[in-house]
This record gives sequence, C-alpha cells and structure tokens, in this order.
Amino acid sequence: MLLTLCLLLVPLPALAVNPDEVLKDPVLEERARGLSAQLRCMVCQNQSIDDSNAELAKDLRLLVRERIVGGDSDQQVIDYVVSRYGEFVLLKPRLSAKTVALWTAPALLLVIGAGAVFALTRRRATRAPEKLLTPEEQARLDRLLRD
Repeated sequence: MLLTLCLLLVPLPALAVNPDEVLKDPVLEERARGLSAQLRCMVCQNQSIDDSNAELAKDLRLLVRERIVGGDSDQQVIDYVVSRYGEFVLLKPRLSAKTVALWTAPALLLVIGAGAVFALTRRRATRAPEKLLTPEEQARLDRLLRD
C-alpha cells in the first residue's frame, strides 16, 4: 500500500498539448509530437514546446501543426522554425563549424595552457641557479656578520 501511495505521488510528465491543438489524423499528430519534442520553448528554455504551457510554446505547436497539414516535410518544418527563431530553438543543435568550435574550444584551451605550464617549468628547471652574491660581496657580508 505504501508503494502504491509513493507511485501516485511521483510527478508524471504532463504534456502541455491542449485537446484543441490535436490533429485529427493520428499519423500527422505523431509527426507533430515528434517535431515539438525537438524544439525548445523560448520562454522556459529547458523544456520542449511539447512540455511547456507558455503562450509562445502554444503558438509554436500550432505553427508546427499548420506547416505539417500544409504538406511540409519534417525537415522543412524545422528549417522554417529555425529561420524565424535561430539555432537556439533546437534542443539538439545541428553539427556545424560553430558548434564544433564551441565544444572543442575548452579542450583546446586546456591543452594550450598545459603546454605553456610545461614549457615554463622546463625552462626554469634547465636554467643554472644564479649566484645571489659575488665573492667580494659574500666576503664583505661575512666580515659584517663577524663584527
């Protein structure tokens, strides 16, 4: 009984799609749900438009369904939304020169920094230790300390 109570209290994901948004054709609705799961809510930012209750998310869901009913392919719908809202609207960004640079820059900077530290420590280790005082200065210091 305790297990049943715990399972009832576990929050389940609530999809924000309203019944009036659902397409009559189940195949088209499935496509719309699939596309909506790939698009980021610009208000919530960490939710898909399928999961968000924001007005902008609702507008985007309707736009996706409108484009699908209009005969657009999945890629055409995604391209259209990206052209209006930018790459940030995609929950999984496309592989491009920008994204490769974004993901490789930290590793590259780490390697450059490690190389610089290594070069500096090697240079210091190979350098001969410098004498701080000349023999005349050392002799004078010794005389002063004896007095």
